[in-house]
This record gives sequence, structure tokens and C-alpha cells, in this order.
Amino acid sequence: MKQYFVKRLLWMIPILIGISFFAFILINLSPSDPAEVAIRVNEITPTAENVAQMREQLGLDDPFLTRYATWLGNALQGDFGHSYVNNKPVAQEIAKALPPTLYLAGVSLMIIVVVSVGVGVLCAVKEDSLTDKALRGIVFVGTAIPGFWAGILLMWLFAVKLKWLPTSGMTAPGAVILPAVTLALGYISTYVRLIRNTMIQNKRENYVLYGRVRGLSEKTITRHVFKNSLQTSLTALGMSIPKLIAGTVVIENIFAWPGIGRLCVTAIFNRDFPMIQAYVLIMAVLFVFCNLLVDMGSVWIDPRRREA
Repeated sequence: MKQYFVKRLLWMIPILIGISFFAFILINLSPSDPAEVAIRVNEITPTAENVAQMREQLGLDDPFLTRYATWLGNALQGDFGHSYVNNKPVAQEIAKALPPTLYLAGVSLMIIVVVSVGVGVLCAVKEDSLTDKALRGIVFVGTAIPGFWAGILLMWLFAVKLKWLPTSGMTAPGAVILPAVTLALGYISTYVRLIRNTMIQNKRENYVLYGRVRGLSEKTITRHVFKNSLQTSLTALGMSIPKLIAGTVVIENIFAWPGIGRLCVTAIFNRDFPMIQAYVLIMAVLFVFCNLLVDMGSVWIDPRRREA
């Protein structure tokens, strides 16, 4: 395990360097001059003089590799520069927007786990029955609706018509319910099918037959089948955590949720390159580390992978 962990960490170094390089060159791929953008977002008319001054201030006249090395060194220290819009530190703005996003993603994850496990196990136990087909049909229809449309429908029904929940923001305790449900809908169908299919496959294994021969109850057999079916689901669920965090962009804008996704969309509209670079880098690093944790967890849980 120690050798495997060290090997994976060493492989992450070139991956993280490649991610940082891609995030950095975003500013160079834009057809707009970053110095001119930084001037225009503050409603100042760019002139040759103030553009040249801004380029010098941003260090854009330095060689490409020098700028990359400087930016990477600052990023490793948590300094992503200053926003073009309000001149505040990018790290400070992200630190303020990240907790609401983590809160939203956490509630969505709870909904995904509870609904997917409950419905998936029930569908596996009632395989090919009317209950199985009805539940799968309902889940499929619910997740087939695009996230933005589902959010609008839920807002119209529960906020506008029934007035049970607030329409937007974080002003009330129940404000997280609608965006969390909307975000979870896109994942529930995947995990219901995954849990159901894995459990059905395990039900056909020899150990289930031996258990019935020994006289074990169906409840006990189902518990063992579910336990042996968890690894695939846990691996997929672990990789969904960064997707949940990065996938809140649309939902946060629909429900005016003050998270990092909404911050990123605002930065894109304003061409706030330092903010966009920091967002891309943080999300990509989050994916890489979650992938590492999932792999390590799978190796630790499954003795066969440890031996391999």
C-alpha cells in the first residue's frame, strides 16, 4: 500500500503541472488583451498609455515562461492575483464563495445516497416486477429533464404556487432544498441503475445459492449482496463529489445561490481572467485528488486489488 501510494503521488506531479499550464494559457488563448480588459471592466477608456502601464503592472511584458513560473509560484502560496472587476484578491473571493457551494453539494450528495440506495435495493429485490418497472420509469423521467428546466419547474411549483420554499438565495433554512434536489436529479438515475444491476449480478453468484441452501433468510442474503455490490457504487460516487461541486454552475445561477459556480459565470461575462484561471485550477486539482482518494479507498477495501 505504501509503495502504491508513493507511486500514485509521483504520477500526480506531471498531471498537476499540466493542469496548471493549461489554466495559465487560458489568458493567452483569449483574443482580447488582458490589460485592455482590466481597464474596460472598470469603465475606463483604454488608451495606448494606460494599456502599456497596465501591461507592465500585470507583468504581461515578461517572457511567457517567466510569467508562468511567477504565477505558479504565487498559486502554490495561495495567491491567484487580484480580480479585474473589484481589485480584491481572487483567493479571498473564492474562499467566500466556496462554503455555500460545499453546503449545496453536501446536501445533494445526501439526497443522492438516500434515494439511490433505497430505490436501487428495492428494484433489485423486486427484479422485473411492476414495482421495479414503475420506480425505474419515474426515476428515468425525472432525470431526463434538463437541470435548468427541472429547477424552474420545481421553483414554480413549490415556491410560486404552493409557497412552501423560498425561490432563491440563502435567506431561509429551507432555501437549499430546491437547488439540492435539482442538482441531485441528474445523478440519481445513474446510481439507481448501477446499484440495481450490480446487486442483480451478485444475486446470481454461487455464494447466494450456498446461502439459500444453508437456510439463510432472504433479508440476510440481501444484506450480503448489497455489501458486495458497494465497491463499484462507492468508486463512482467518489468521482461524483468533484462533479457535484463543479456542476453547480447552472443551478447556482437559477436559484441565485452565492457559490463558486455563480462567481465563475460572473467572471466569464466580465472576462475576469485571474478568477477564471483560479477556478479551472482548483476544480481540476479537486478532480485529481478525489480520484486518488477513490483509488486508495478501493485498494484498501478490496483485498484482491491489494494483492495485485
